[in-house]
Amino acid sequence: MLAQVEEYVALALMLPVATFVGYGMGYLLDRFFGTSFLKIVFLVLGIVSGFVQIIRQLSRDSRDDGA
Repeated sequence: MLAQVEEYVALALMLPVATFVGYGMGYLLDRFFGTSFLKIVFLVLGIVSGFVQIIRQLSRDSRDDGA
């Protein structure tokens, strides 16, 4: 029971953390290179990577439930 709760909490935090990390990387690269568009690029990459990880985890969980 506790393991399932832990998995769902990790799943709930995955998207916001990936989004924040992507934005943070873009922000730092923007400051380093003196640009202003990398925040948006890395924000979108963070969001996409978060969704990919969520979909992977959900497909892994549904495959394990069927076994």
